[in-house]
Amino acid sequence: MTVASHIAELKKKHETLSDKVEKAQRAPGSSDLEIAALKKQKLKIKEEIERLSHA
Repeated sequence: MTVASHIAELKKKHETLSDKVEKAQRAPGSSDLEIAALKKQKLKIKEEIERLSHA
């Protein structure tokens, strides 16, 4: 897998997590812990994208 394709895959995952966070925030039954966990995953992916982009 090339770096560019890996970054593209990470961007897709980041976008998917963004959608999940948005839906969870709108859903009345979602817990704050669940939302925080999704946001943490999203942040880790974003940091990985940044790291690979500047390598």
